[in-house]
Amino acid sequence: MPPAPGEQQQPVRRTGSAPLPPEAPRHPQPPRPEPQAAPQPPPQAPPQPPVPPRRPVGSVDLTPQPGAGRPLHFGRPAVFDDRTARLRPVPARSKPRLAAVAACLVLGFGLIGGAVTGSWLTGEADGAPSAERVYTAAGAAWHNAEVDTLFPPRIKGDGAGPGGADRVWTRIAVAPDSGCKDALDPLLRKALQPVGCERLLRATYTDATRSYVTTVGMIFTKADAASMGSLRTRFTEEGLDKRDDLMPRPYAKKGTVAAGFGDEQRASWTVSVLTDAPVVVYAVSGFADGREVSAPEPAAEAMKSGATSAPAQSGLGHEAKGLADQVERALRKTAKAASEEEPA
Repeated sequence: MPPAPGEQQQPVRRTGSAPLPPEAPRHPQPPRPEPQAAPQPPPQAPPQPPVPPRRPVGSVDLTPQPGAGRPLHFGRPAVFDDRTARLRPVPARSKPRLAAVAACLVLGFGLIGGAVTGSWLTGEADGAPSAERVYTAAGAAWHNAEVDTLFPPRIKGDGAGPGGADRVWTRIAVAPDSGCKDALDPLLRKALQPVGCERLLRATYTDATRSYVTTVGMIFTKADAASMGSLRTRFTEEGLDKRDDLMPRPYAKKGTVAAGFGDEQRASWTVSVLTDAPVVVYAVSGFADGREVSAPEPAAEAMKSGATSAPAQSGLGHEAKGLADQVERALRKTAKAASEEEPA
C-alpha cells in the first residue's frame, strides 16, 4: 500500500535474494557536445546563360537554338556590306576577275588616249579640218580662190605702223598670175629651186596718204610640208631673207601712183616661207614719188627701235611687214574655209 503522507518509504526486500549493494553516488555528467555540421557554403545564384558577343549592325544570328528543329545547311554564304543598315550582297571578287577588269580598263584608256592624241595631231579634234587638208587647200588657192579674197581691195592693219599706229592700205593694181621666171630675181629663183615655182600672184597697194607703195606676192610651190620646213630653216639660218641680192621685185602699173615703182625704188622687204602651206609670201615697199633708195634695208632691221636709216625713219619696213602679215592671214583663212567645205 502506499505510504501515508509524511512517512518514509522503505525499500522492499525480495525474499530469496541477496541484498543489493549500495548505489554509488551519481555525479552529473557534463553534456556531450554534439557534433556540429560542416558550414554550408552560401547559396549561389542560379547559373546565367552565357551572354553571346554583340553582333555587328546588320548581321544575323544563325546559331541553332534549342527546340529549333533540324538545322538548315546553306551553301557558301554571300558577303554582306555591314557599313549600311540595309543588307545588300556584295559579290566576291576573285583575282582572275580583277585582273581581267584591270586589263580592260588599261586597254580602254589606251584606245581613248590614242584616239584623242591622233585627233590632236591631225587637227581633227572638235570637227576641225586636218593640217594636211588645210595644206592642200592652200596650195590650190591660186586657182580656186577669188582675187578679192587673197588680195582684198582694202586692208586694215591695226597697230601695224610705227609706234603701234593703225594702217589702211588700198589695192591699186593686180598682176596677172604668171610663173616666176620674169617676175623674180635670178638669185631668188635659185634659192627657191628646191621647192619649185608653180604660180605667182601679185598685187600692189598704197597707204592712206598715197606716199608709199608696196607690192605683196605669193609664190605657190610644188613642195610638201617637209620640204617647206627645210627651206624655211635654210632661209633663217643662212639669213637669205635679209640679203638685198635676193630682194623681190615690185609690180608697177601705169596710170597709178606705183607707175614709177621699179627695182631702184625698192626700200624695204620681207620674205616669209610658210610651213602650213606650200607658199612663200613676200612684200617690197618704196616711195610713191619714185625716188631711188641707195641702201635698202630688210623690214626686220628697219622696224627695230632706234633705227635711223631712211626706210626705218619713213616706216617702209612696217609697210612691207604689215601687208605681208595681212595677206598671210587671208590665205590661211581661205584655206581653212575651203578644207571645211571639202568632204573628208
